[in-house]
Amino acid sequence: MKFTSLFILSFLSLSAIAQHGYWQQRAEYTMDIDFNAENNQYSGNQELTYFNNSPDTLVAVYFHLYPNAFQPGSMMDVRSRSIEDPDSRVGSRIAALTPEEQGFIKVNSLEMNGNSLDYEVSGTILEVMLDKPILPGKKVKFEMDFLGQVPVQIRRSGRDNKEGVAYSMSQWYPKMAEYDRYGWHADPYISREFHGVWGDFNVNISIDSAYTLGGTGVLQNPKEVGHGYAQPGDKMKLPDGAKFLWKFKAENVHDFVWAADKNYIHDVAKADNGLTIHFLYKDEPDIYENWQKLQEYSVKLFNFASATFGQYPWSHYSIIQGGDGGMEYPMATLITGQRSLGSLVGVTVHEVMHSWYQGALATNEGYYPWMDEGFTEFAGSKVMSHLFNPDEDTRRGRFYDSYLNLVNSGKEEPMATRGDYFKTNYAYGAAAYGKGGVFVGQLGYIVGDDVLMRSLKRYFNTWKFKHPDPYDFIRIVEGESGMQLDWYISYMLSTTEKIDYAIKRVEARNNETIIALERVEQMPMPIDLNITYRDGYEEVINIPMTIMRGEKNAEDDTKFTVKDDWQWTNKTYSFSIARSIGEIEKIEIDPSQRMADVDRSNNTLILNPDTQTIISN
Repeated sequence: MKFTSLFILSFLSLSAIAQHGYWQQRAEYTMDIDFNAENNQYSGNQELTYFNNSPDTLVAVYFHLYPNAFQPGSMMDVRSRSIEDPDSRVGSRIAALTPEEQGFIKVNSLEMNGNSLDYEVSGTILEVMLDKPILPGKKVKFEMDFLGQVPVQIRRSGRDNKEGVAYSMSQWYPKMAEYDRYGWHADPYISREFHGVWGDFNVNISIDSAYTLGGTGVLQNPKEVGHGYAQPGDKMKLPDGAKFLWKFKAENVHDFVWAADKNYIHDVAKADNGLTIHFLYKDEPDIYENWQKLQEYSVKLFNFASATFGQYPWSHYSIIQGGDGGMEYPMATLITGQRSLGSLVGVTVHEVMHSWYQGALATNEGYYPWMDEGFTEFAGSKVMSHLFNPDEDTRRGRFYDSYLNLVNSGKEEPMATRGDYFKTNYAYGAAAYGKGGVFVGQLGYIVGDDVLMRSLKRYFNTWKFKHPDPYDFIRIVEGESGMQLDWYISYMLSTTEKIDYAIKRVEARNNETIIALERVEQMPMPIDLNITYRDGYEEVINIPMTIMRGEKNAEDDTKFTVKDDWQWTNKTYSFSIARSIGEIEKIEIDPSQRMADVDRSNNTLILNPDTQTIISN
């Protein structure tokens, strides 16, 4: 590839980058789009002001051309047909697309500061050679003319989805690849999610006036388009002619999505702090009632999530029927809408919570998919309990079962595996969603649920509008808890080691009782041990580890008896209690089940009051 040498020269060594501390690039887009609904094509003019905030001199840049994935022989096509467990939404469908059904972006011209540039299209990546390097601290303006074609709906973006939505316009424009402290992220679009540059978008879309649009940002000209955006009593200024011009503006986001249909109902609801929530869904009797009920749940969702995890930072959000299931984008989501009420609320909760862990905390989902999906699963379980069962103990979510099933399947791979590189779709999903959720929930077991919830809010407020990585998060938790947690993140991310602790034996010694525990599997953990006595008293024993350099405080007003540290090099651990064995009814490791122990059959002992022998475990 002719740009290989330029790529090597385009950034300094990572050790040099690290010396400069945190920084991030910025992109300001202005796009004028003329959409032709007759042939499903759109012509675009894009002005992109790009700020090189890095300490590095850039001699090449890269753009994503996502629609090119929907062509026979693309990397997405090949991967979808060759992976062990293909996504049923994709499979061999791309290979069968006709030219009119395919997607593409064709770049007609590209300039930087008025000078034409050489470029090469490599699948879903546009490789651009710069005529002049972009120096540190400088900005440049790229101007691009392009032609796009909307593919039939297969994965995320497309036309005429299975529910009849005309256009789901996600990942649809030439998008600058992110360059950060780890270098360029010009990753081909194969199947997983994305990474983007923070910036502002001004997007002007000219389209047949019969279509209602919704998407990222705030509509700037509601009186000129109507479709439910103007206020009651506004004097409309609808243009003559067959097309309307929709002007959207979005500030401090890293992507822009929109959707369009001639049959959308557009409703609006208000949440706390002036948040406006838009609902765009098909005018169909079978779904109308559920979409009406969804609006009340969505208001409660945003209010609770903002109070619990950090204030939602934008003024608008759009919940739009479209796409191929559920997919999050800044300030908007596309979801399929022909669902039961529970399913409709559930998918909305999940996609909205991505506004925290993808929209505002823009981790690199190619590298760390679990930092978005896992955190969202954890937060979403809290929200669902608030909406439907507020008295439920939300410390252990259903994602634990997903992870334990993964362990038993024999298909687990390290969670640090990059999203596209998992051997199976199953292993990817169970790691990103299931084990990712366990990563968060199990931290509550280690540091205490109150410390975890404080940490999550502090993490959001510290790192919103940035690109945090796993260690940025764990440093926040260490600061709130006073513990050292590098061991935890290392085991959870880089290995597939399992947790299994057992009660090895209980024996009488004089008037005391000796309790011996064993670490059966490799991953070490602190231990909460509950002892229930026959007089009704319950004692909670906490056994920290030396490598933690601390222990958690009491949770839910439950006092702990803290024992000496367990050194992880020792597989067994014993301690005594100043009560006789005959007084003990039951001993149990972690009754909350927040520690992801793969075999709980050895976690509990029930003692016979007469013989002082084990009844069951």
